[in-house]
Amino acid sequence: MTDPNARPFKPTKQEVLAARGKTLPDVISSGLKILFIGINPGLYTAAVGHHFGRPGNRFWPALYNAGFTSRLLSAFEEQEFLEAGYGIVNVVARATARADELSTEELIAGGVELEKKIRKFKPCFCAFIGMGAYRVAFKRPRAPIGRQSEKIGDSSVWVVPSTSGINANYQMKDLVSILQEMRLAAERECQEILRL
Repeated sequence: MTDPNARPFKPTKQEVLAARGKTLPDVISSGLKILFIGINPGLYTAAVGHHFGRPGNRFWPALYNAGFTSRLLSAFEEQEFLEAGYGIVNVVARATARADELSTEELIAGGVELEKKIRKFKPCFCAFIGMGAYRVAFKRPRAPIGRQSEKIGDSSVWVVPSTSGINANYQMKDLVSILQEMRLAAERECQEILRL
């Protein structure tokens, strides 16, 4: 039988509702240029089994427009993204309908586990997709968008606005500008990794 996650598909409403609490495997390896960190999977994303899988999410188009990929990838091509030197994980693993269903304690605990993962895999940059989750998980209530002054281990930290389609505070051009700035910084600062 063919694995439905091996090719793009649209989940049924029942599959989406049944995805509550599911987790996704990390897309990670050592020596990454940038590890992208989501808040947690949404139900649609968990139902398809691939990060940033909801069609309205701007993650994949923003990365393409910012020059990270030579073509627009879909969530189903996240392994190709990994081969290019980029990974994806979440602060909290379990899927929810909305990020505001996560408790402060759950975000802080997720931050502790995430820090261990970052120290183990040592990406050059970590990019948190969602300011609120970073602020809570790492107890940085005033963290701005952009590069942070602190690091996690040897990894530089960036905070990027949520790419959710419901985040009206940042338009696509704003997301692309922030992501381009980070990509250019990675190209300057991660030379050893870029040569791999």
